[in-house]
Amino acid sequence: MSDDSQDALRSITRKPGLQIWTINNMKMVPVPVKAFGNFFEGDCYIVLYVSTASADIHYWIGRLSSQDEQGAAAIFVTQLDEHLGGSPVQYREVQGYESARFRSYFKNGLIYKKGGVASGFNHVDTNAYNVLRLLHVKGRKHVTATEVEVAWSSFNTGDIFLLDMGKAIVQWNGPHSNRREKLKAVLVAQDIRDRERGGRAQIGVVDGGDERDSPELMKVITTVLGPKPGHLKDPTPDDVSNKSAHSENASASWIRVCFSQDCYILDQGGSSVMVWKGKQASQAERREALNRAVGFIKAKKYPPNTTVEVMTEGGESAMFKHLFKSWKDKGQTKGLGTTYSTGKIAKVDQTRFNTMELHARPQLAAHHRMVDDASGDVKVWRIENLELAEVNPRSYGQFYGGDCYLVLYTYQRAGQQRYILYMWQGRRATKDEITACAYQAVNLDNKYNGAPVQVRVVMGKEPQHFLAIFKGKMIIYEGGTSRSGVDTPEPPIRLFQVRGTTEFNTKATEVPGRASSLNSNDVFLLKTDRLCYLWYGKVRGCSGDERVMGRAISDVLSKHSKQVVMEGQEPAEFWVALGGKAPYASDKRLQREEPLHSPRLFECSNQTGRFRMTEVDDFAQDDLDEEDVMLLDSWQEIFLWVGNFANQKETKEAWNSAQEYLRMHPAGRDPDTPIIFIKQGHEPLTFTGWFNAWDPLKWSVSPAASPRPPWEALESRRLINQLNAARSRRY
Repeated sequence: MSDDSQDALRSITRKPGLQIWTINNMKMVPVPVKAFGNFFEGDCYIVLYVSTASADIHYWIGRLSSQDEQGAAAIFVTQLDEHLGGSPVQYREVQGYESARFRSYFKNGLIYKKGGVASGFNHVDTNAYNVLRLLHVKGRKHVTATEVEVAWSSFNTGDIFLLDMGKAIVQWNGPHSNRREKLKAVLVAQDIRDRERGGRAQIGVVDGGDERDSPELMKVITTVLGPKPGHLKDPTPDDVSNKSAHSENASASWIRVCFSQDCYILDQGGSSVMVWKGKQASQAERREALNRAVGFIKAKKYPPNTTVEVMTEGGESAMFKHLFKSWKDKGQTKGLGTTYSTGKIAKVDQTRFNTMELHARPQLAAHHRMVDDASGDVKVWRIENLELAEVNPRSYGQFYGGDCYLVLYTYQRAGQQRYILYMWQGRRATKDEITACAYQAVNLDNKYNGAPVQVRVVMGKEPQHFLAIFKGKMIIYEGGTSRSGVDTPEPPIRLFQVRGTTEFNTKATEVPGRASSLNSNDVFLLKTDRLCYLWYGKVRGCSGDERVMGRAISDVLSKHSKQVVMEGQEPAEFWVALGGKAPYASDKRLQREEPLHSPRLFECSNQTGRFRMTEVDDFAQDDLDEEDVMLLDSWQEIFLWVGNFANQKETKEAWNSAQEYLRMHPAGRDPDTPIIFIKQGHEPLTFTGWFNAWDPLKWSVSPAASPRPPWEALESRRLINQLNAARSRRY
């Protein structure tokens, strides 16, 4: 191993989060955090994602990358795997065919850029406005934005296109594009504005079917592209063939690799290839595993984009385990008990941060924006009458769903002050308040000369660093407001679900104050007018760490006396406060510290012209799409969740696909496994129990009262004026 390689490996942090390197002159070069999600087509990348108990290594291959770069990336992946103790799962990712897990790291989508680092291109140049490019945006769940020729010939009527001119970004929506695609494209545009332009680029939207409604923006587009032709290309199906559940369930066969008695290739009929390395395999054999998998794909004449996973005994992926009817990890227990994976990653203390290491390499967890140990300075404002109102420091950490907040975090790095500006948006906040929050964020950003990193935080989706700022005492109230002068009566009882084991990852979320909201896996706080109950579920809720965090957050929530209540030993007054006993999520299958088989969620849709099932990795309630049918596989049941706007054909196809999914599953699933058909807004506890902090009121707002899609509010007169000014300065 070269000295450069050793230096790169020594710089790797083993704390939870995301780290990315590009291959430049056969060396691993770190990619800056602001550039995460941007990939040059001529390069190869290594992506390391570390969770609390495991690690995944992905190596990404650009479609124009050289064979030498691909070979170097494979070597570095092997060295990185050895450096981390051999426990990570390795994934081979090909541009345009990335796995759902890989795409889940980049919530705002992937941007494919022309060229490569070796050609002199930079990943990101913040606040640089000398830009002219056209991005072709595709995808509804997982978005990709590819640089294409800046010409009308690149357009078609079914997709979204972003004309990026530096200080102005104009989004053109194809007449046949759908609402979900438009929303995703807006998020891509906002991400470019926030990360690459310091929040100071203007965004405008043109609907291709109603261009006469946006004359000023069309003038901007035609100034750059020339007159629009009379006819644009017809819609094209997605190039990315996201592997459906059918292909994943293709017949699986074991092939013993000739170079070792302890290495096997699992061939899923060409849809994916998995390599399992036994602990007795030699170092040379383990190093060759990835190359042998690629060679196997070529020998079988499978497509070059075939998915490859490489894993070590004891570090198998959830997908791998799903191929077996019965799988039990070493040391795995049922009910009470905790299991840990093998390898160096699992041996690191995950509850305390090494401050010296953080300052040495502050890109600890880009996925969670974990830049330090959260010991910096905090200032919080609330949006009040569309202006900023300072929040009393005694109330820091308490957020109301009817409000929006700005949280400015200041910390030191290399002797300089750095800033993160969080924009927290309550679920019940009005459209005007959300708009004002973004506007005030720009004002604050200007006050600090564009230095703050701006992060939008949607209620319930708080990143770890945001939680850590409030030292384990963050409380989210479902609705209401903390604004002065607003007389909101205090409910007689309030119920909060507490999740977390340390001051870095704990929050309390208000849930409906009834017994059906309880869950045996967690701690709950029931606040009444005379005392506060600490209810401990009989699984993890009884662990020492969660008890401590529950007690700490209860002291913030209530000054009344505290009473500890163990599940199954509740006094009558407890149930009276909740309106009586009722069934709640207490299924023994939810009581495993590590479930035998992790639940999997699939989106079932025919909006691309053909029916497909696409897996959603690291799912949450917000991933349930009202326009589609979703399939949740909890192993013991199959749930078909039907959104209010799903069409009948999708519903019928999903039902047939659920039956075929079971029939073709390589683990030999019971074809009589119950298939449960449920409708949006009528979810049973056996379904909602698989989701964190389920919100039963999420879809209760009538369509007339629902906020308009963001692109409908973007084209204000102020924006048009600013776009025209930007255009005149540029041209």
